[in-house]
Amino acid sequence: MGKYRLRPALRRDSRDIARLFRISSEGVADYIWSKLAQQGQSLIDVGCARYAREDVDFSYRNCIVAEQAGRVIGMLHGFEMKQDADAKEETDPVLRPYSELEIPGTLYVSGVAMLPRHRGRGIGSELMKAAEGRAREMGLGGLSLIMFEENERARRLYERIGYVAIDRRPVVPHALIRVAGGDAILMEKALDRSRLAASV
Repeated sequence: MGKYRLRPALRRDSRDIARLFRISSEGVADYIWSKLAQQGQSLIDVGCARYAREDVDFSYRNCIVAEQAGRVIGMLHGFEMKQDADAKEETDPVLRPYSELEIPGTLYVSGVAMLPRHRGRGIGSELMKAAEGRAREMGLGGLSLIMFEENERARRLYERIGYVAIDRRPVVPHALIRVAGGDAILMEKALDRSRLAASV
């Protein structure tokens, strides 16, 4: 199928990132972006505009992409989860479970996805290794992510590379979210336990 390479994302990748993030989020992105969309604006346009930004968590600058023959075929988005003393409690019942599953001081992997025909090639594992390298460069204590209980394939991958389940919340059903039920599970891979403990 040809070789691929991983590289830091560029602003021009924002639309591809948005498309892949929609795959990884199982409809959560659709739910959020539908609330932000202006009249006549597509969800992909909303996502593209969000990832084209610079100094925010949801920016192309926090993404790594897999590229083959000049085409983006996969991506990982991750940013430092910070302790925000002024953060307001999430009032949206659909989003509240995810806001409650956070580990400050970690690189939070909010999304990783490949185009369907490129799955099973080990690209996801390579992206996760790259994220671990980024967390170490940033001096963070570990990595964290949220996955859906029904996605057993993803869970096996995460456990194989050292992630453990820490906490969980029931998924709140919504027409846009493509998860039948079960829990959203918070998983963590600790790199430096002392630093992680000090940051929580």
